Amino acid sequence: MAFTTILSNANVDAASAKAGAPTKAELDRIKIGYERLDYLLKNWDEVTTTCRDNGGECKRDAQPVRAYLGLRSTTDPLFQIEKVFDKVKYMDDIDDLEIFFSASEEWTSAVTMSNSMAFISQFGEYNPSGGKEEVLKYLNESKKQVIIAESSLKQIIGVLNL
Repeated sequence: MAFTTILSNANVDAASAKAGAPTKAELDRIKIGYERLDYLLKNWDEVTTTCRDNGGECKRDAQPVRAYLGLRSTTDPLFQIEKVFDKVKYMDDIDDLEIFFSASEEWTSAVTMSNSMAFISQFGEYNPSGGKEEVLKYLNESKKQVIIAESSLKQIIGVLNL
């Protein structure tokens, strides 16, 4: 009787694991997010600069950085992508789980730092010793972290064969 129970539990656990794997649509979000980060980095100055319609002053703006990282809208492909990363452990055909977990941790750290630097840059002009140079300083620090985040996604895509 105990032997049958163990086998039944093993079958239930295997079925649960399969049910927990990310869907194709969820995995596609990783690829789309990577492509968007690639676009952001290739067009950094253009994307992070906002000019007034009437030809007025142009300012550096960190909001697009946060949007591309999935931190501004529930419709962004990278919004809460960590939940998809958590489901990867239920996939059968992963080349190297250790590389995946390392890259996903690096992703989380880079997004956190980039978000912080982008947020701080928004107030660079208003600090007593601030100015446009301070905005640019923190925006550039944010960019360094976006580069790391993009690299992490590239590793994840490779490990998952996406």
